[in-house]
Amino acid sequence: MTPGHDHHAGGLAVAAPAAVCLAVLLAAGYVVAAHRLRRRGDAWPWAWQASFVAGAALLAAAFAVRMPGQPFTAHMGQHLLAGMLAPVLLVAGRPLTLTLRALRPGRARRAVLAVAHSRPAGWLVAPAVAVVLDMGGLWLLYRTPLLAAADQHAWLHAAVHLHVVAAGTLYAFAVCQLDPVRRRWSLPWRAGALLAGGAAHAVLAKSLYGTPPPGTSFAPADLQAGSQVMYYGGDAVELLLAVIVAAQWYAATGRAHRRRVAAAAAH
Repeated sequence: MTPGHDHHAGGLAVAAPAAVCLAVLLAAGYVVAAHRLRRRGDAWPWAWQASFVAGAALLAAAFAVRMPGQPFTAHMGQHLLAGMLAPVLLVAGRPLTLTLRALRPGRARRAVLAVAHSRPAGWLVAPAVAVVLDMGGLWLLYRTPLLAAADQHAWLHAAVHLHVVAAGTLYAFAVCQLDPVRRRWSLPWRAGALLAGGAAHAVLAKSLYGTPPPGTSFAPADLQAGSQVMYYGGDAVELLLAVIVAAQWYAATGRAHRRRVAAAAAH
């Protein structure tokens, strides 16, 4: 158990209602936007809607449902759902594309486009920047006294949760790049970020197996079980991201092949 475990519960009590409300609002807004598209005759894949709603549901469950296991194992289960799996499912639903298609031409749509194509947004979704923000934040959380400090202060605990979810979503967005952004990074860049992020996550999980975060006193069995959840769960999510990137590569090479065949037939 970490010092200040009661404060940990207090921090979760602060973060949980906000996270659940945000997840419900995101899912409701997405469903309404998709319904508007279909009502006016535009197609929107049900699989994308199911992915986004499932991601929102997992995000809510990560905060509203008590994860199984002892404190560190439960914490890692929450990290896996809220910071890794839910973001991938949310990003796979193409929320920005849906927003742009659902909004009619006007000030609101121009404002969304301006933000999406702005220079700061372009840097944030650069694969190298996203992987540093996500994995760097996790190393800072678990290899410095930050986790112990967060257990002592409810506001810091909530801020850590916010960063984990935001950075995980940014990382998934940067690697997948399914929505229109200022600059579309090439597959090698995104694959490189995926490999670097996966390696950093795996090394961190292995380091936690025998050495707890500074300032904490988790039971050895709990520490080892939580580290295994982080290691193997992280591998599973990284594999899901790899499948998305590989599918994009396959589609891109297929289009290029068809263009070459068409060009050859024209001559």
